[in-house]
Amino acid sequence: MNEFDVAKYILDREGEMSAMKLQKLLYYCQAWSMVWDERELFSADFEAWANGPVLSSIYDVHRGMFKVSADLFDSADSSKLDDDAKDTIEQVLKVYGEKTAQWLSNLTHEEAPWLNARGELSPLERSNTVISKGSMHEYYSGL
Repeated sequence: MNEFDVAKYILDREGEMSAMKLQKLLYYCQAWSMVWDERELFSADFEAWANGPVLSSIYDVHRGMFKVSADLFDSADSSKLDDDAKDTIEQVLKVYGEKTAQWLSNLTHEEAPWLNARGELSPLERSNTVISKGSMHEYYSGL
């Protein structure tokens, strides 16, 4: 499975949403999968962009769009997700699914993985610094 398969699964479950919200839900799915299932959902790395964690591969698909839906990821195959992956995503959607994109973005701005990857950058400064999976696992394991 890859990040596109997970994105398609989320959008199939939740329906159309903002691109920013999708990015943040993907981030929390990855973080909690590493904690609960002790594995990553996908190998792609998040980058510490000004509005929070972003997968550039997903951004490349929705660049310039405000809203995204499952049909944007037609070539993805959410049936590749096993039961553990689906369960983790469902739990994340229960907790974070009703939140707004801005609320989720603000939350990531308060958490160590994004903050540490941003370092001394000003709030609006561009960055493609990777948020390490190790920092994500360490932080979310401690919550």
